[in-house]
Amino acid sequence: MIKITNLNKTYYNGAPLHVLKGINMEVRKGELVSIMGASGSGKSTLLNILGILDNYDTGEYYLDNVLIKNQSETKAAELRNEKIGFIFQSFNLISFKNALENVALPLYYKGVSRKKRNVLAMEYLDKMGIATHAEHMPNELSGGQKQRVAIARALISQPQVILADEPTGALDSKTSREVMELLRKINAEDDITMLVVTHEQSVANATDRVIHIKDGVIGSVEINLNPVIDM
Repeated sequence: MIKITNLNKTYYNGAPLHVLKGINMEVRKGELVSIMGASGSGKSTLLNILGILDNYDTGEYYLDNVLIKNQSETKAAELRNEKIGFIFQSFNLISFKNALENVALPLYYKGVSRKKRNVLAMEYLDKMGIATHAEHMPNELSGGQKQRVAIARALISQPQVILADEPTGALDSKTSREVMELLRKINAEDDITMLVVTHEQSVANATDRVIHIKDGVIGSVEINLNPVIDM
């Protein structure tokens, strides 16, 4: 599903900063993989490249056998809408739209009628166990409820890959556990490939494989034969 070969990225804001230094990685369809690294390790840059939010300098990035390189913004947006769902630490919900409208938003950009996208949004809120809060505004929701809305929004366009950036970073331990249980359930039932960027070992322990990145280089890869959710 994802294949990266000798990928490099340098930022030129004053002195050159070589952020990613020859990254090689592969993620199979249906895998739940975590990427761990300290602040400044390059994991966020890597996630932005995987999400087609940033370009890379040299190397190759294949997403579902499609080479992703130097895409126009229109083509990049099209690929994101077709193939990728995003989950963020800060939820990124639109404050002036209720839960239902937030979940339905990706379908608006796909040209789906308002009636159909609202029906589908309610179905996904129901899957997340939060249909009763469909009319609530983001400021009326708890952190866990906001993240469930964000997960529903990521899933509604039926992406092939979910990219989650510190999905439990703003949550307490009980809610973090619930979110990881939910992500594992979605991964297993819908066979959606998931990459979770985290600095929390307990989150990494709940994934099938852990890729450690340090100073722009992949240091080691761990396989979890028995992933555990222990938070």
